[in-house]
Amino acid sequence: MALPEHGDERQSQDPGSAPPSGSAPRGAVRRMVERRSAVPLVWLTRGPRRLVLPAMGLLFIAGLAAPGPASALCLVLVAAFLGWLAFLAWPSLDRRQRLPRVLVVVVVLFLALARALGH
Repeated sequence: MALPEHGDERQSQDPGSAPPSGSAPRGAVRRMVERRSAVPLVWLTRGPRRLVLPAMGLLFIAGLAAPGPASALCLVLVAAFLGWLAFLAWPSLDRRQRLPRVLVVVVVLFLALARALGH
């Protein structure tokens, strides 16, 4: 017997039964983010792939080199992009793959906070 795919858990429940506690809002948020991410993800996969990595690299370098709040903004943009990709990939990752993604986002956010505070 095959296990239900992501999102199929709902179909296997009785129509009158309530979803498991805590799972409905999280599933709704995930579906909303996945739906709104569809067009940007298609653009990223079909578009200029060679521009994404250099753009993120330039934003990261600018975040480390620029003075003041502009540097923090650059680093927050990098963290948001990496966090968005990690969120979308999360269900297909195991624990060993999740930890590095979380650590990278946390470190970049820490650097953004440090830059915002003037360090």
